[in-house]
Amino acid sequence: MNKSTLLLATLSLALLSACGQKDAAAPAAAPAPVAAPAPAPAPVAENTAGKSVFGKVCAMCHAIGAAGAPKPGDKADWGPRIAQGMDLLNKHAMEGFTGAKGVMPARGASTTLTDDEVKAAVAYMVDQSR
Repeated sequence: MNKSTLLLATLSLALLSACGQKDAAAPAAAPAPVAAPAPAPAPVAENTAGKSVFGKVCAMCHAIGAAGAPKPGDKADWGPRIAQGMDLLNKHAMEGFTGAKGVMPARGASTTLTDDEVKAAVAYMVDQSR
């Protein structure tokens, strides 16, 4: 074997033995800490029952403000009502109420609505108005 072949074989062996090894001269940088993503807020279930009752019964007055009915989303009009609490709002919606701003007929003038349906509709309008 001649010197150039021996040199080539030695060099090839050195290269092959280094294959797959990391360079020891340059220390690997520590991986940057990854911030954990903030947990997503729990999804709020849509009040489909309340939305349905609102659309079929309540909207006749509340969508246009008839007889002093507060429109959903009107924070100024709903704010003082919401401050009185859900129990009183539900009572007025189920039993009816006459106030300084207008009249709320019992069950929105729909005698077939159950207590749960009335409460769902009230909750739907309140949620739209917070």
